[in-house]
Amino acid sequence: MSLPLVALFIAAFAFGTTEFVIAGVLPEVAAGLGVSIPAAGYLVSGYAVGIAVGGPLLTLATNRFRRKPLLLALTLAFTVGQLACALAPDFTSMLLFRIAIAVAHGTYFGVAMVVAVGLVHEDRRGMAVALILAGLTVSGVVGVPIGTAIGNAWGWRWTFWAMFGLGLVAIAAIALMLPQRTGAARTTVSFGSEVRVLGRQQVWTSLILMLMLMLGQFVPYTYIAPLQQQVTGLDASVVPWVLLLNGIGATIGVFVGGKLSAGRLLMPSLISMLALQGAVLMTVYLVSPYPLPMIAALTAWGALNFAIGTPIQTRILSWTADAPNLASSLIPSGFNIGIAIAASFGSMLLASGYSYRALPLVGVAAMTVATAVALGSYLRELRSGAAMPLAAGAQASP
Repeated sequence: MSLPLVALFIAAFAFGTTEFVIAGVLPEVAAGLGVSIPAAGYLVSGYAVGIAVGGPLLTLATNRFRRKPLLLALTLAFTVGQLACALAPDFTSMLLFRIAIAVAHGTYFGVAMVVAVGLVHEDRRGMAVALILAGLTVSGVVGVPIGTAIGNAWGWRWTFWAMFGLGLVAIAAIALMLPQRTGAARTTVSFGSEVRVLGRQQVWTSLILMLMLMLGQFVPYTYIAPLQQQVTGLDASVVPWVLLLNGIGATIGVFVGGKLSAGRLLMPSLISMLALQGAVLMTVYLVSPYPLPMIAALTAWGALNFAIGTPIQTRILSWTADAPNLASSLIPSGFNIGIAIAASFGSMLLASGYSYRALPLVGVAAMTVATAVALGSYLRELRSGAAMPLAAGAQASP
């Protein structure tokens, strides 16, 4: 594993931890800032909006910046933001600081993925994307529990002081490990070109797959705790351990997906995994009253969620290589928009009288649609004989 990719992973881990750790200390933050827990929940949704809206805008605005200084600036913004959150005097300032960090988050992942695939040979793109994604999954398995434990032991502000320290480590890693001439600025790619590549069927169908994946993942996951307690009958003290297994499965799945994202394996593997995920979600529905089978099914479900996410993102990056900036920034935006839609859709179903047990069936339907879309897209690609574009400025081999 190359040191530049390790540096990108460390910063991805930092961003992932700060996005999700707030949930672990939300009651303490609410009490400390004098607001209700539901009001404090805007610190979560505000972050998602910052990624989804601010990320693409800042990515386009920094299109002409060299990549290494830009990644350093984004990581510096993250670090200063953690310091600001640790010292935040009231809820409004805390919310604004979180949104600012989220804009840097959305931009970082868009830029880091383009840089990562540019650092490796074409057949290693999937593993490069997988390593960046692993920063998110490992943050859920390691960073969030540690950050929550720090907040519970010494107060929520210490969670952000710890994140500030992690930011300093990420800055040092990027400064020391990333080559100085990493990813030149994209001076030859117009805004029109950035928009036009989104019209390629491989790109817009992949964005549909991303939305379906989020529906299949976050409609059940948003309510995973009450699903386990009220349907499976698990004690509340057991739920974090099940989530840990789900997170470990997700981390393994990221690298499995990376292995399966190479060349001609990508689409056949993706189609197969989408169909398999539909079967796993049906299994979750069927075994939900039975603890041990349910735990096993949730672990497999977590692994497949992230195994599927890697080839989807690799496909988007591969088919927009000649104008990657807007498309790459839409990846984290798309995920966060999908999460918001999924959580709202799940809430609507529950308010309509459906049970927690029914939520995985939404995923079954979503995976059925995704499998059909992926298969249709692949067949159309084979019929057209279309070739992946070269990166901007690259020359075709003679």
